[in-house]
Amino acid sequence: MIERIEMAKRYLWTFVELGFLALLSIILIYLLLGAGSGEYVTSVAGNVAKFANEASTSLIGIGIILAIVYLITQRLRA
Repeated sequence: MIERIEMAKRYLWTFVELGFLALLSIILIYLLLGAGSGEYVTSVAGNVAKFANEASTSLIGIGIILAIVYLITQRLRA
C-alpha cells in the first residue's frame, strides 16, 4: 500500500512540475512576443501579473525559496 502511495505521489509531483514548466514557457512566450502573442498567452500572463500584484512580495519570495529547497532535496534523494 505504501508503495502505491509513493508512486502516486511521484506521478502527482511530476504532473505539478510539468504544469509549472508549461506556465513558465507561456510567460516566456509572452515576454518574447509581447501583446501579439495570442489571447490565451496574454490572459495567462495577465492572471500571473494580477496574482503577483495582489500577493505580498515576501510571501512570493518565501514560497519560491521553499519550492526550490524542496525540489533540490527531492532530487538529491533520488
